[in-house]
Amino acid sequence: MKSIVASMLLLASLAATAVAHAAAGDELYTRPGVLVSAGATKLSFYCMGTGSPTVVFDSGFEDWSPAWSLIQPVISRHTRTCTYDRAGYGFSDPGPMPRTSAEIARELHTALHAGGIPGPYVLVGHSFGGYNMRAFADLYMPEVYAAVFVDVESGDLESAKARATDERFMVGGIGELKECRQAIVDHQPLPPLPADFDPPTPNTPCPRQLFRGLPMPEWSSALNAAVLHIADTRVALYDTLMSEEAEMPADARWLTTHRRSFGSRPIRVITAEDHYRDDDMTSLAVHRKHFAYEHAWVRAQHKLLSLSSNSKQILVRKSTHYVQFDQPQVVIDAILSELPKP
Repeated sequence: MKSIVASMLLLASLAATAVAHAAAGDELYTRPGVLVSAGATKLSFYCMGTGSPTVVFDSGFEDWSPAWSLIQPVISRHTRTCTYDRAGYGFSDPGPMPRTSAEIARELHTALHAGGIPGPYVLVGHSFGGYNMRAFADLYMPEVYAAVFVDVESGDLESAKARATDERFMVGGIGELKECRQAIVDHQPLPPLPADFDPPTPNTPCPRQLFRGLPMPEWSSALNAAVLHIADTRVALYDTLMSEEAEMPADARWLTTHRRSFGSRPIRVITAEDHYRDDDMTSLAVHRKHFAYEHAWVRAQHKLLSLSSNSKQILVRKSTHYVQFDQPQVVIDAILSELPKP
């Protein structure tokens, strides 16, 4: 899961040369979008483009709409696109607890209809957003046109041993988030990332772990400032993060018991193969451990293909968990391949 693996690697990713430049016009995400009722909360939507089907994006754990700053403007040249901030994130209002994927999916569905954004939908989810989009499909399959899963969580498809490892790490992750939250409440300096963070990041305040490490080299200074302000000041964000992480094991079980076939609806599964970015300095023992993880990740992702008779896995070498930043064209091409031909 992102909070275990990708969060541990995000600052290493920042040390690498950025493959994308700051997105032109990404200041859109520095301010609230259109606030739409989602029942017990209001969600901030950023929609652009025209046409059908509508491509709807959901972001990973600890991420929100700016995660798609390199993707949404390109896809919007071809059809209508909508990113949104989940309840408690970005500029959306907090939502009711607990923050389960099923609740998130229901809120998204309510908001789409309240906002006059009818289906069919191409669902695009990254990391934890994949849980939410799969829950959406299981609940509202007649409104789904296709899906693109970008290195998504697949805990319900992992081995029991892998799930147990994930759940042990979640306990520590929630504790770290709790410390961040309390520091904001008490108006105290934000605590640093834990000493066992890999790689070591001394004196780095914990909110910098959002996305793949703030500030993001792919963003404008205005967007980085806006996201950092939310990360450094918004208590509701940390309440949301703690609840989402605590509910992930139950989310995996929900997906197992509610799984529905996509029939012949297209599914594209984009899988990164270089989460750790090993190099010549990486020891053989560590490299073998990382290789085993990458192999298991690819296998779990491959199981998603069974959801549709029209499915394909796209393996992406030299990409970390954030394929939409490392190799955005791969994500763009996968989405465009699922749109109706002119």
